[in-house]
Amino acid sequence: MKKLGVLRYSILILFLIHSLNSLYAQIEPKPIINASLVGTVIDASSKEPIEGVTVQLEAVTHSVKTDGNGRFQFVTGQKLPFTLIVSFVGYEKKRIVINKSPTVIELSPTTEDLDEVVVVGYGTQKRRDLTGSVASLNESLLKQNVSSLDQTLKGGISGVQVTQTSGQPGGGVSIRIRGGASIQGGNEPLYVIDGFPIYNQTESTGVGSGTPVNPMSSINPSDVESIEVLKDAAATAIYGSRGANGVILVTTKKGKAGRVQLSYDGSIGQQQVLKKIDVLTAPDFAILRNEALYDAYPNLGKFQYLTQDKIDQLGSGTNWQKEAFQNAQITNHQLSLSGGAEQVQYFIGANYFDQDGVIKNTDFKRLGFRSNINANPFKRLNVGANFSINRTTSQIAPSGIVNALLIMPPTATIYDADGSYTLRNPFENIFANPIATLKETTNTSNALRILGTSFAQYDLIEGLQAKVLLGVDLNNRTDKFYLPSYIYEGAGNNGKANLGNLDSYSWLNENTLNYTTSFQDHHLNVLVGFTQQEAKNETFNAGAENFVTDDLLYNSLQSGSTLVRPNSDAYSWILHSYLVRVNYNYANKYYLSGSIRRDGSSRFGADNKWGNFPSLAFSWRASNESFFKEAFPVVNDLKIRASFGTTGNQEIGQYQSLSTLYNLNYLFGNKIVTGFASQRIPNKNLGWETTYQYDGGFDISLFNSKLQFTLDYYYKKTTDLLLNVEIPWTSGYASSLQNFGSVSNKGFEFGLKTRNLNGKFVWNTDVNFSFNRNQVLTIGTGAQSYISGNYIIKVGEPLGTFYGTQIDGILQKGEESTKGLFTGNSIPKAGDRLYKDIDGDGKFTTANDRGIIGNAQPDFIFGLTNTLSYRGFDLTFLIQGTVGNELLNINRQNLEMFTGQQNASTDALDRWTETNASQSYPRAKLDPAPIFSDQFVENGSFVRLKSFQFGYTIPKHVLNATRISNLNVYLSGQNLLTWSKYKGFDPEVTSGSNVQIGTDSGIYPASRSLTVGLSLTF
Repeated sequence: MKKLGVLRYSILILFLIHSLNSLYAQIEPKPIINASLVGTVIDASSKEPIEGVTVQLEAVTHSVKTDGNGRFQFVTGQKLPFTLIVSFVGYEKKRIVINKSPTVIELSPTTEDLDEVVVVGYGTQKRRDLTGSVASLNESLLKQNVSSLDQTLKGGISGVQVTQTSGQPGGGVSIRIRGGASIQGGNEPLYVIDGFPIYNQTESTGVGSGTPVNPMSSINPSDVESIEVLKDAAATAIYGSRGANGVILVTTKKGKAGRVQLSYDGSIGQQQVLKKIDVLTAPDFAILRNEALYDAYPNLGKFQYLTQDKIDQLGSGTNWQKEAFQNAQITNHQLSLSGGAEQVQYFIGANYFDQDGVIKNTDFKRLGFRSNINANPFKRLNVGANFSINRTTSQIAPSGIVNALLIMPPTATIYDADGSYTLRNPFENIFANPIATLKETTNTSNALRILGTSFAQYDLIEGLQAKVLLGVDLNNRTDKFYLPSYIYEGAGNNGKANLGNLDSYSWLNENTLNYTTSFQDHHLNVLVGFTQQEAKNETFNAGAENFVTDDLLYNSLQSGSTLVRPNSDAYSWILHSYLVRVNYNYANKYYLSGSIRRDGSSRFGADNKWGNFPSLAFSWRASNESFFKEAFPVVNDLKIRASFGTTGNQEIGQYQSLSTLYNLNYLFGNKIVTGFASQRIPNKNLGWETTYQYDGGFDISLFNSKLQFTLDYYYKKTTDLLLNVEIPWTSGYASSLQNFGSVSNKGFEFGLKTRNLNGKFVWNTDVNFSFNRNQVLTIGTGAQSYISGNYIIKVGEPLGTFYGTQIDGILQKGEESTKGLFTGNSIPKAGDRLYKDIDGDGKFTTANDRGIIGNAQPDFIFGLTNTLSYRGFDLTFLIQGTVGNELLNINRQNLEMFTGQQNASTDALDRWTETNASQSYPRAKLDPAPIFSDQFVENGSFVRLKSFQFGYTIPKHVLNATRISNLNVYLSGQNLLTWSKYKGFDPEVTSGSNVQIGTDSGIYPASRSLTVGLSLTF
């Protein structure tokens, strides 16, 4: 019945669209004199017809658009000669007088982007009028075959660093715009999708295992028309308390007036893991284990594990990576219908995306629908609605699975002789059989997301528009988890099931007045508004253990004889805002822009709920001065910009300023009694982190706009950092969340666009470089540093600074008495690793001999996009890279233990032995004390062919006999080639933590993909 309901709804929408088109056709005014003009519009270089060109009669509103063959026809009340205005995006606008019919009009591609309209906060502006730093993603990069729209930003925009936090299908990324500043607050940018602000944060249901699915993957990237990134305070201050980390504006596809277009895009391809880690085979591992046992128990001989004869019979053993990794399929289908008349335009799309993981039994699927409608029912009224509904399902890799695949001994088997799973590692280290865990664990996450905005805009008087926007974001996620009794993790409790549910909603209301006027050389635009947004989340989870059968999985919690205590929670927040923005320019030469936003947030203390976020920007378009053209004839445009502003960061969670309660159970007599205790000390002064940002730059266009260059220098200082500060124990608490500390980011951004060739062969290049320097300025009253795991937060140093020991070779025979104090062992022995004595006390201790051993911040990042086309062939490829950063390879640390209890990397073949006096790798040792050192901090620099697409468009004359107006076949790839010295799976990796960035700790590896596809339009 539900399917029939959806079908009826779809038929009704199509019927309404058809009726509106028919009605418009009936009411369209008819000309008085039936004069006609027939013509064709072609590309001046390629001579190919251009579809969708607007051809308008000057001085009247009547216009038509060219069809798929570039043809147009007028029937008008005027007589020849006609004066036509011919325009199309990407081509120079042309005014031409026509004396005869039929006629051919040639349009030349424009290399001038200044008239391009870009989306900014609460409106649009021409690029030539921008005073802030706003960058647009290259349109070709939106065509990448990825699971979420945030992945399209990799390498595409200067100042934007995008790093994968998991290669799992539907996995997330970490985005830093001009560096990260917060230590305990959020560092991710604000997304605004068709006007709706979203912070991309995963909420937990408390159920499941492994990396959660990226919430942004619930939005279909194929629906996206454009992405703009707001970087400086002049651009982001209009978003006030949520603009400190930058803003990403996403606009989805809209319909256009003209004939109805039915489009399909489909692709299918294969993926494989980028690389595998070289580990020991069974014979080499057996020898290693024999050595480790002999080192611990020399009296028992050298073959305590296996004799040499048995070692020779082992074969290669179990290749755990080979058993887990697979060549995986990826499929994408997109179907859309668009069109409309002057008064109604529509876009309707449906999408199916299916990605299997390169690790078995992992996947991600998305089924989505979108409907965008814009209409002008009356002369002064413009209304629109953007609506999407997406259903995602995913099977998630359990936590620690990648690390387990690497360290599981190759002499262990997947199955016992009776066909049942080998439960765990047979040696001293207890960890589960990873193949059994992977194949038999049910770990799914299903989500439904409905995101929509609708607006009405009315012209009150000439130049004054009132707009009301309403939006809603509804999310429902169900996580399901089951551990069967026949694998190690579930054997102890005879099966374990958990169910979790997250139900969240957010609503938005924006009310704005926008006034635009011009008089003589003065141009003014004023925006005022009031916005309000509220969000509420509710979670619930329950579970059970000790099941009679595993067949029911999580579908019968009541069948478990031991119930797991249920848990539920609810939390909400509200944000009210007032905003004003004024844009003024004189003679298109001097531009001044100012804005202020006042935000009130429920997240902060009673005495600090409201904050003001102003900005001021100025630009001088020097190229419009009267002297400029003669003095600098090769310069087409030059604009110099400067801005200052204040933005905030409210991403600290809810109720942090309040003394919330948590429950405790006590046993009184024979009864369990529940009580409550205070969880934290209240702080009525708690406020948001504040970022002050300065920006200076210029935009220059040279040689008929064949070369366009942008340079920006910025300085950001974030103060009032939210930190858990130690307080006296007499208060009853260890710490309190307070506004302490400051962090700065400063750097340069370079953007270069070149139009290398523009004829039959077209070649365009976009290059971007970014240099950012991060520094901790203060971290509280008198404190200079504090340690967080393998990292240190220290005044004068950047975030992501590694803190550990430094290796100094291997202890050799005869050196025990002289260098033995630098091994950290009470009884030093030849083959132990040596460490540097940093504090100079004549011995090595882990606590005292640690120092700064690297940093995860890159020296610079870059991206290079080339777009080429020739006679229907097109090629786009993106090369991106990161230089100067370092990575903490936890996988390598685990694989260089050489314990014989778990597998090791092939570097163990060069370990110290009685016959191999290695200076690089220590001896085999049954129970070493793990010491974090610079041995495991590696160069993370890389250069990568990130994306590649080669296509061919069938010529128009070949398609004339069909109803197909456009047909393109293509081959595309992702992560095809990587150049790096990093020993891990992938150098493009991070933990997503604000402090412990650059940590590779068994993260799901990235994949290489190659797909073939077909795009056609009717």
